[in-house]
This record gives sequence, C-alpha cells and structure tokens, in this order.
Amino acid sequence: MNLDGFKVFCDLCDTGSFSRAAEASGITQSAVSQQIRAVERRFGVPLLDRSRNGFSLTPEGRVYLEVSRDILARWDSLDSRFRMARGKLGGKLRVASVISIALHDLPPLLRQFRKQHPAVEVTVDYRKAEEIYDAVEDGRADLGLVAYPKARPGLRAMTCWQERMVLVMPPGHPLKGKKPVALSQLDGMRFVGLSPDIPTRQYLDKILRQAGVKVSLVAEVENIETVKAAVEAEQAVSIIPETSVRQETRQGILVTRPIDAERLWRPMGAVTRRPIPAQAALLEFLSLLTPRAKALLSRS
Repeated sequence: MNLDGFKVFCDLCDTGSFSRAAEASGITQSAVSQQIRAVERRFGVPLLDRSRNGFSLTPEGRVYLEVSRDILARWDSLDSRFRMARGKLGGKLRVASVISIALHDLPPLLRQFRKQHPAVEVTVDYRKAEEIYDAVEDGRADLGLVAYPKARPGLRAMTCWQERMVLVMPPGHPLKGKKPVALSQLDGMRFVGLSPDIPTRQYLDKILRQAGVKVSLVAEVENIETVKAAVEAEQAVSIIPETSVRQETRQGILVTRPIDAERLWRPMGAVTRRPIPAQAALLEFLSLLTPRAKALLSRS
C-alpha cells in the first residue's frame, strides 16, 4: 500500500465520510472502499464496522489509524530531518495550549526555540484542555500543553514541571499577609472558581473537600486570566498558579499568600500522539521542556 492509501484512511476517519475522503484525495468513493478492503484482505482483519448509518473503527482499525498517522508524520518530517542533518531545522510545529501556559510559561520557551531554529514555523492555538486532547489525537496539533496531563488511548502524556498554587486576593483583603494560610481559613470565604469541567478546578474541589472546607462560590469562569479579574471585581479569593499572577503582584493589583498544604502543586506537561511522531521540530521542542521545568522550580 502506498502513502496515498494511508492518507485516504486518515481522511476517512477524520471526516467520517467516504465521499469527503474521496474528494480530498481526488478519487472515487469506490476506490476508497477498494483500498480499505485490500488492507483487510492482506491482514485478514476488519478495519471498519459497516452499517447503514455509517461506520465505526474496529480495534484493528484503531491500530491501523495510529500506524497510518505515524507513517505519514515520519514522511512529513523528512524535510525537517534533512535540514537537521545539514545543521538546519525547519518545517512546522503546531502547538495547542491552555491559556495559562500559553501566556505565562510558553513565551520564553518559544523565544529560545525560535532563536535556535528560526526556520521552524511555530503556531500556537489557545484551547481548553479537552479540545487540546482532541486536536492532538486527530492530527490538528503536534503537541498539546495542559495541566494535569493524562495518557489516553493513542496519546502519550508526560509531566514536565510543576507550578506552586497560591491564594490570590485584592490588596485590602483580611487574609493578606506573608505567613502560609491554612485551608481551614477559607471556609465560608467568597471564592472565584474555574468551570467545573476544568482539571485544575476538579483537583481543588477534591483538596478542599478532603479538608472539610466549603467556600462560597461567587463566580465560575473559563480560565485563570478571568479568575484574576473576577477576584478583583468581587473582592474575593481564589487559588491559582503563582506564575500566572506575578505581573499583578508586581503592580500591586493583587496580592498572594502561600498555602499550608503539601499537595498544592499543579503538574504541567505535554501530550503527543503515541508513539511520538519522528518529527524533528517536535522532538527538539520536547527536549527543551525538562530544563524548563528546572528553571520554573528554581524561581518558586
């Protein structure tokens, strides 16, 4: 089977349509079906469960999709790898990131990478965590950057660094101070939380519940940038990564206080397809993340 066959199968799975897959490759629907049946005969396994309402992937089909994407990624990486062999790294790198990482942790990393590899075209797409996993899985992103990274079928997750979580509040708040605050002191406090579907919110809910603390939610928002604005507007408190509030504390807009809780660190990391595509720009970018973790921890 040639490379076009792998692409046709990926297009079919991405679009869910034989007609759209055929159109993308400039062939007929019959040709798409013939190519897939040829693979099924060759290996003696079904790739698709066909029905009147469409199709779904069999377990073998999911394996074949993963292998097809890996083969295409390796082929697409050849130009970059040739450049790397000549001492020049090129090509494209598509990064999908949650907003907090994209605004606070990613910029210095990108500056370093772009300085070292100016021929690589790096694009960053700001997304919610669930959208990032989907984008990496279906090939719209080469790398995902999320909090609380978790492996999933077809995806590999790696924790690269951790961020300390701190209590944030307006300058005149009664809890302002320098000593660590106990979680019990937050009981009944006006509190700004992230949306319930966000991993950071889910983790904080668990920590507060285990401590027997019930806060008074005055707002639930989509990202940490909005949390900061809501804390100021509502004269409330919240728990967010220390790295995300440094500018506001320098400007005196908000103040932070450490929390007396050993587990209030937020793991941050990368999500890639499994196995990791042999894409030179991606592999080089991943190699920067471990030193980045050490730098972040040294500032805490």
